Amino acid sequence: MEKTSLTALAVRLMDAARDSSSGRSAQTVYGGRTRMLRQTVLALRAGESLAEHENPGEATLHVLQGRVLLTTQDTSCEGAGGDLLVVPDSRHALTATEDAVVLLTVAGQT
Repeated sequence: MEKTSLTALAVRLMDAARDSSSGRSAQTVYGGRTRMLRQTVLALRAGESLAEHENPGEATLHVLQGRVLLTTQDTSCEGAGGDLLVVPDSRHALTATEDAVVLLTVAGQT
């Protein structure tokens, strides 16, 4: 068995994002290229974004802390700590409206 403190990781990654020129930091906590499931914790400094990109497969965002805005060409959805957002099956972008940490879960193809 493995155990990861998402709370402690969120603090570490948010500190790293605040110090980074890109304003973000990430770490995969489970899975990877050889697995169907991948979970990654992403920290974004307020105002920073993940530019518009394709959906990598079935995906969700669990907002661990802060606030984010998930947008597509046609719609948007705001998420706050504790919210689970289903990532649309289309091009989308993610913006931190305040310092935020999310758990991205992707079920893709190997």
